[in-house]
Amino acid sequence: MQPPVRSCATPPGTWGPRHGLSCIARPAHWAWNARVAPPYMDRRHALSLRVVPATGVRSGRDAMRVADIAALKEAFDRQAVVCGEMGAPFTARLNRVLGERLDDTTALGRRVVGWPQATLRGDLVPLRCCAALNFKVRGGVAPALARLYPPHAAASDAALWDAIADTIARHDASLAAFLDSPPQTNEVARSGVLLAGFLSIAAATGMPLALFELGASAGLNLMFDRYAFDLGEGRTWGPAAADVRIPCVWTGDAPSLATPIDVVSRAAVDLRPISASDAQDRERLLAYIWPEQTERVQRIEAALGMLAAEHVTVEADDAVAWAKRRLAEPQAERTCRVVYHSVFLQYLPQEARQALRAVLESAGAAATNARPFAWLAMEAAPDTPMTCQLTLRVWPSGERRVLAQVDWHGKWARFPASS
Repeated sequence: MQPPVRSCATPPGTWGPRHGLSCIARPAHWAWNARVAPPYMDRRHALSLRVVPATGVRSGRDAMRVADIAALKEAFDRQAVVCGEMGAPFTARLNRVLGERLDDTTALGRRVVGWPQATLRGDLVPLRCCAALNFKVRGGVAPALARLYPPHAAASDAALWDAIADTIARHDASLAAFLDSPPQTNEVARSGVLLAGFLSIAAATGMPLALFELGASAGLNLMFDRYAFDLGEGRTWGPAAADVRIPCVWTGDAPSLATPIDVVSRAAVDLRPISASDAQDRERLLAYIWPEQTERVQRIEAALGMLAAEHVTVEADDAVAWAKRRLAEPQAERTCRVVYHSVFLQYLPQEARQALRAVLESAGAAATNARPFAWLAMEAAPDTPMTCQLTLRVWPSGERRVLAQVDWHGKWARFPASS
């Protein structure tokens, strides 16, 4: 059986009369290796632990519970894998270093360690930590860390951690506070995927579109028709002189680019919207862009500039309540209402997802040929976690269609091959 785990604050001798020890220390260098187990442990629990005599209160990882270390490391390691597979090697490494070194001796570390383990990954806590550090680097107040960030040459993990530790020491309270707000939808290139849905809706209805975006953040994807798109093989869409240019490689039997799209109204909601006109808001959003992906950073900066010039606003509200209220308003005849979202549902609890579905399906049930309703979604694919699906339902029929398999950041869209 696994030996009992005691806090290092436990008085000596309470673990057992034979041991006279106050704690089991968990060294930061243990390898999480199931191949070797100490003789007193069942090999099913093969974590290499060493016993430390009672010499006073321990701190850092030596004082942390095994379960806390395991959950923390797993969350950061999983995020590292995702970042690596999505072309962000520096951010992947940053996650691994944080997962190996972060402990509860700082306010930032205590926030992470104290996060409910069941939601540590779902709340994207590792991404919040990376964004908090990037926020300081972009703000010019973390010079030691900035010298190791892209485009500078990579340093050792030890040097990277020293710079992280220096930044935490200087800005611990504000770094911990940064974790309070969840990541925002911050990828304007997803418009290159959503465009296929809008073209499909326009082709199916032949009507102007009234747009309603959920989880819109700053409204980056609300103004898609003002962007220029390069869709591969010489195909383009949108105003040629647009300041925002989006590459998205379409393959397969994609929708026709000849279908006209007429947007007659736009509305958007976010629980914590970002104002493109507010410098602090803009920097917070940009902090979530992985720093080695400079083209993404430049593209979003251009989009934010356009949104600020156009005075685009996003309402602050609960998405379900907002959708229910807005869809209850009278709908103009010969106009198709479109509710859409991208990488949004993962932030909603299950009850809210069900409530949203009920609201949208109720709106669909009330749709007519003269007043159609569409639900367009770019969300995680159920069977391929590194891919999203673009799905569409257009009422009054309400049939659900999977339009394409798509990249999380909108780099490509794979449509079914023509039959």
